[in-house]
Amino acid sequence: MSARAPRFGRFRYGYVAPAALLVAVLLYAPFLWTAYLSLTRYDGLEPPAWSGLANFAKLFDDAALLTSTRNTLIWVIGTMVLPVGLGLLVAVLSYDIRGGAWFRVPFMLPYALSGAGLAMVWSPILSHDGIANLLLGVDTAFLQEAPANTFAMLAVWTWQQLGVNTLLFVVGLQSIPREPVEAARIDGASGWRLFRHVIWPLMRPLTAVVVGLALVASLKTFDIVWVLTQGGPGRNSETLAVTMYKETFVAGDYGYGSAVAVLLTVVTGLASYLYLRRQVTAT
Repeated sequence: MSARAPRFGRFRYGYVAPAALLVAVLLYAPFLWTAYLSLTRYDGLEPPAWSGLANFAKLFDDAALLTSTRNTLIWVIGTMVLPVGLGLLVAVLSYDIRGGAWFRVPFMLPYALSGAGLAMVWSPILSHDGIANLLLGVDTAFLQEAPANTFAMLAVWTWQQLGVNTLLFVVGLQSIPREPVEAARIDGASGWRLFRHVIWPLMRPLTAVVVGLALVASLKTFDIVWVLTQGGPGRNSETLAVTMYKETFVAGDYGYGSAVAVLLTVVTGLASYLYLRRQVTAT
């Protein structure tokens, strides 16, 4: 056994090399190419022409980018409040009761649909002559007026994401040791006090994972917005991901679209880092 240990140590990098190479090819190489294109003028036809930081300077003068940044921030805040908050509520209310698993089934079914498929289902419902106006007794163009269309799409997003967040929180509740909960109940804690001072602190590690996943997903929201409004009317409901797509593949400005992609990557990475660092500091 001792003779084999040095041999294993000598070749240890060879075991991880295929995975590292795959990550480099599929993730790092495309990002480096995108970063290079962000420093050029490129229309996808002629060779890229070096332009330095001109595309990034353009970011600060682009009113559409400011709008998409605002909408992305709405998505982030809305995701923290709605899919995550409601998922926790449904998990707590349905946990440890008879038939709780069946109660959660309707919330989990929408997650089986893709974002694009979900948007196609909701598009006729939210249209001006759709079922939503009929049931609510209103005459509202849910998808044609900003920022109401962003909130309408956020409601659709909540309908899809609520189930998976509920499931994750249920897993967190099931992993809590029974002893501290029973001890708190013996001491008279119940209801909100029990949840606030005992259950919630014990769920903090899993909550950090759920919030982190929701944060990243909300920052790169694309499919629902693109299928329902394509960023319209005008460009009033665009998110950063939609702006990146339109500038690159619709307008054909690959250099500026790449600059938006780099901005989105930096924002997502920085937000994730700050959030995880705060969680580590809190623990």
